[in-house]
Amino acid sequence: MSVERARQLRKIMPAPEAKLWNALRALKPLHHHFRRQVPFGHYIADFACHRARLIIEVDGDTHFSDAGQKHDRVRDAFLSAEGYRVLRVTNLDVMRNIDGVIEVVLAALEQASSPR
Repeated sequence: MSVERARQLRKIMPAPEAKLWNALRALKPLHHHFRRQVPFGHYIADFACHRARLIIEVDGDTHFSDAGQKHDRVRDAFLSAEGYRVLRVTNLDVMRNIDGVIEVVLAALEQASSPR
């Protein structure tokens, strides 16, 4: 996907993505810098922290269909091959439990920074 398409998506973020974006921006003082709508090959990741090699995807209803799950597996395999871990959260979790979502994100960031 093009950089132009990523720019368009940044302007029309759904409510769950906007809510998570605001929470992720608050992590910047902890040296966790996220970007939103980041192109990777012909995919666009919802959020990416390049330093931690972490991608966060906010999944809505379309991701729970057979076709959506198949697409996500292919996409996740591509991103994994690029060296990124994909963390998936649902729209519902973001809207109802943003603090819990951020706890999971922080745990993933900590795991990424731990020596292997």
